[in-house]
Amino acid sequence: MRILVVEDDPILADGLRAGLSLTGATVDAVETCEDADHALAASHYSAVVLDIMLPDGSGLDLLRRLRGRRDATPVLLLTARDSVGDKVSGLDSGADDYLAKPFDLDELAARLRAIVRREGGRAAPAMTHGAIVLSPADLSVTVAGEPINLSRREFAILAALMERPEQVRSRAELEERLYGWQEDVESNAVEVHIHNLRNKIGKDAIQTLRGVGYRMGTGR
Repeated sequence: MRILVVEDDPILADGLRAGLSLTGATVDAVETCEDADHALAASHYSAVVLDIMLPDGSGLDLLRRLRGRRDATPVLLLTARDSVGDKVSGLDSGADDYLAKPFDLDELAARLRAIVRREGGRAAPAMTHGAIVLSPADLSVTVAGEPINLSRREFAILAALMERPEQVRSRAELEERLYGWQEDVESNAVEVHIHNLRNKIGKDAIQTLRGVGYRMGTGR
């Protein structure tokens, strides 16, 4: 999944970027409400980690603008303001979850997986398609019970496809899931990852719709 972190403390933002990347996420980070507005308008994110007290305004105002334009992107508020009143205000402004600083990175990652899962209409923590089982919690994939070793980007592509198996994902959509702002994208990167995935999970596991994109197939 691709995460937007809105946090004005550069040390914390760098730590979140590094830590969430270890969970398989692609992470972009901004420091202000204005930059967050631009990022959300330009890219699709699986979730947003949002501080409330930002240099150019309140994260709650940013959240209200997001919900005002009917953007349902899951938002987790991450802030030092941890009174019951602050939590109620944040949740009633449209947040999906609320975590007070200081926090545990594993708990943050688990909460992000939960709100992304709920937004996608999934109850189970693992995704299943035919014989393929993908677990975002421990970055594992099995096919007919056999563990499959995938690279981080192969895993990200498979997760994107398995979230909605019937939906066609364009190459541009998959590239957006795989690469953050500061990463170069090779012209055939998605095709290479899809080719490698088919070798590992079955040649019919992923369908190509020429000129359109990719979706899950029949598996093996």
